[in-house]
Amino acid sequence: MKKSIGPDKVKTAVFISGTGSNLKNLIKFSFKKNSPISINLIISNKSNAEGLKYANQQKIEKKIINFINPKESEKKIINLLEKKKISFICLAGFMKILSNNFLKRFNGKVINIHPSLLPKYKGLDTHKRVLKNNEKFSGCTVHYVTSKLDSGKIILQKKIKISKTDKENTLRKKILREEHRLYPRAIKKIFY
Repeated sequence: MKKSIGPDKVKTAVFISGTGSNLKNLIKFSFKKNSPISINLIISNKSNAEGLKYANQQKIEKKIINFINPKESEKKIINLLEKKKISFICLAGFMKILSNNFLKRFNGKVINIHPSLLPKYKGLDTHKRVLKNNEKFSGCTVHYVTSKLDSGKIILQKKIKISKTDKENTLRKKILREEHRLYPRAIKKIFY
């Protein structure tokens, strides 16, 4: 999947459900000369996702797909992605599980960032669970997406030390800062 720099950037879609801080970070990264991707489409399953504001600011096409009927929703998304010639997908806080059928279409070209050191703490409420278990370390992981939740091959991980004073919100902020560094590095690792 090597790509050269410049107009040949890989057309990418970002899927979000929430605040979009990783989306904002990926958009900034995509503008850099040495970035292998350009973000051409943003998909959200929530019309009130905060991250959609960045799509508007940067004039990136966005679509809201509600996932009431997952099969139909995936069909719509596939049509959109094909129409826009998207060949790479970054999940950034997207709270829906994509089917095997969907993932097969994008064989190995869907990645996600997760706020724990996978394979530990898959799923939701990671920071709460990490703290409850008195872990000494946590972190974040960029991985390939499979139909099994947070189980795909790991691309990169960043480990951080948990301080005795960390609460859920301080740990979340700490890890989010690392996510913003790790996601672009993982994308470069895939393409270069």
